Amino acid sequence: MSYVVLARKYRPKTFTEMVGQGHVVQALSNALTQQRLHHAYLFTGTRGVGKTTVSRLLAKSLNCQGPDGQGGITATPCGVCQACVDIDSGRFVDYTELDAASNRGVDEVQSLLEQAVYKPVQGRFKVFMIDEVHMLTGHAFNAMLKTLEEPPEYLKFVLATTDPQKVPVTVLSRCLQFNLRPMAPETVQEHLAHVLEAEGVQAEPQALRLLSRAARGSMRDGLSLADQAIAYGGGKLEEAAVRQMLGSVDTSHVFRLVDALAQSDGKAVVEISEELRLHGFSAASTLEEMSAVLQRMAVIQAVPSAADMTDSESAEIARLAGLLPADETQLLYSMCLHGRAELGLAPDEYAALTMVLLRLLAFKGPAQKKTLNETRTPVRAPLQASLPARTAVPAVGAPPGRVLPVVEPAPPKAPQRPPGAVDGRPAGEVVGVPVRVQLESARDRLPAAGQLVPTEEGDFWHATVSGLVEREVVTALVRELALQSQLVDRDEGYWMLRVERESLNQPASRERLQNALQAAGHPVKLSVEVGTITDSPARRNAAAAAERQRAAEEAILADPFVQDMMRDFGAKIVPGSIKPTN
Repeated sequence: MSYVVLARKYRPKTFTEMVGQGHVVQALSNALTQQRLHHAYLFTGTRGVGKTTVSRLLAKSLNCQGPDGQGGITATPCGVCQACVDIDSGRFVDYTELDAASNRGVDEVQSLLEQAVYKPVQGRFKVFMIDEVHMLTGHAFNAMLKTLEEPPEYLKFVLATTDPQKVPVTVLSRCLQFNLRPMAPETVQEHLAHVLEAEGVQAEPQALRLLSRAARGSMRDGLSLADQAIAYGGGKLEEAAVRQMLGSVDTSHVFRLVDALAQSDGKAVVEISEELRLHGFSAASTLEEMSAVLQRMAVIQAVPSAADMTDSESAEIARLAGLLPADETQLLYSMCLHGRAELGLAPDEYAALTMVLLRLLAFKGPAQKKTLNETRTPVRAPLQASLPARTAVPAVGAPPGRVLPVVEPAPPKAPQRPPGAVDGRPAGEVVGVPVRVQLESARDRLPAAGQLVPTEEGDFWHATVSGLVEREVVTALVRELALQSQLVDRDEGYWMLRVERESLNQPASRERLQNALQAAGHPVKLSVEVGTITDSPARRNAAAAAERQRAAEEAILADPFVQDMMRDFGAKIVPGSIKPTN
């Protein structure tokens, strides 16, 4: 006897055997029991959720004759009468299935409708089942509208589709619609365990969990994967074999990746990525597993009581949840989801995976990274020659922290005093002032975040950047670096910029901005540091836009006609509807 695949062998024979679609089963069972039958049904849902199965069960319920041949319409077909047996075997003359994917023209539909004028031969009802009905042409839909709206009393239509959006509303309005939901992984796993137990196949719970997740809501896909896993594992389902078959990543690798990201350990991230490459694990599966772990971490961070410490995997996820702030967990989850969409764009999916992981590391918060003061020299070399000897003293009101010593430069050679010089410097020479010292001395008076505090250097930098942007000399990240930075110091041939985000301080962007400035007549070398800014071109543009908005709103409110409308008729200005014209 030929082998029958699990998906066909264990197709439900009654409504009680259906799993995961209780809302549809209950509605149809009650309708059959109360004899409140509609003439057309539309079942929608993704592949493998039971649309065709429900259609056949409905046909059996309408035509069941009972074991003694005296039965009537029932919600529990007997399965042994001639009608039930013939419908299960696909040879019931009064049950017709039409595949609209291959029979989509008006001629095929008309040929089907010609049979509607004849009464049932064997059963109580004729049942026309049209699968993938959205594939029918417009003329085919129009040809069936009249019969679909007013069919003979012995005719029932059952339509099934995976894309109800493509079904005309004229058809939808004539049908009773049921949406079959995708199966939950737990539902698929439970059913797989029942089927494999009936088959006498040994299966590890973790192997079933992998199969149920790979099914992605489709019971048919889950059973088909189980068939494949049985053949791959030689008659039994083991986690290692199933993971190898699916290309799934071991959860321990994901835990190590998340741990390395939490510790900002770039070396470990790259090593684990190469390890995944050597084992041949799927890059998409890696990001999928990471998304699942990060989702469970986010749940534990929001609801600590949700952690199940009795499960080793849940305990490890709870430990990782304590290593990352909640906002970084959300950021990593979002980037994993978007990273999966980028894998197909790269020539090598493992290189793309490595880039996604490094991006996660780059955009992760700086909580575990070294602070700016620990990695930067406190006084720049070009300014050291002009600074007097100082002692490192914490500023008044400054937060507690490590006090860095000020590097004392070697005493410079005394230059010759040119004519008109003052204190050894030529008249008119620009002297660089260490802005960092000024900020520390007034740290107790720092402005609020995002507030604009104009500076003299800011006037010059805003004009320079505006010229570069207007001529489109700088674009993308280079443009953002210029707009979001503050010019804190200018020496001859050397400028210091400050930005608030480390992601803007990229060598390539800095070099391209430096080249743009040199082309604009400023032959300088740029240096960028990370810190608090108070004056940037972007803040000045935002302040100017806010001022124009305020002036526009004041002009509207001061308009006599507007005032009359508000006073006499109770008119109100819709917030956000006023826009400046320039």
